Amino acid sequence: QVQLVESGGGLAQPGGSLRLSCAASGSISRLNVMGWYRQVPGKDRELVASILGGESTTYADSLKGRFTISRENANNTVYLQMNSLKAEDTAVYYCFLDAIVAARRYWGQGTQVTVSS
Repeated sequence: QVQLVESGGGLAQPGGSLRLSCAASGSISRLNVMGWYRQVPGKDRELVASILGGESTTYADSLKGRFTISRENANNTVYLQMNSLKAEDTAVYYCFLDAIVAARRYWGQGTQVTVSS
């Protein structure tokens, strides 16, 4: 079993920045993808960014240039640096880990990000 604990959400002003963290613990396979989705009420969860290993990254096209994903493999932690925040970035952000060999996805509990003046 894998547990994911997110932190770093909260309130930011438009144009501001936030950094989300997600620490994974438990039975973590070496080959995995970690990343973030976000969801607003009434809409489907959408992929924000993902990272395989330490360098192979994927981003939602609309977020490229403002959001940066990174990870520390030594402590199984993934980060999401969010800059130039907009009101439309307001959502619950969910961390995930895909165990590729086991073909299983784990989710964090979600952290609220609110962008408002």
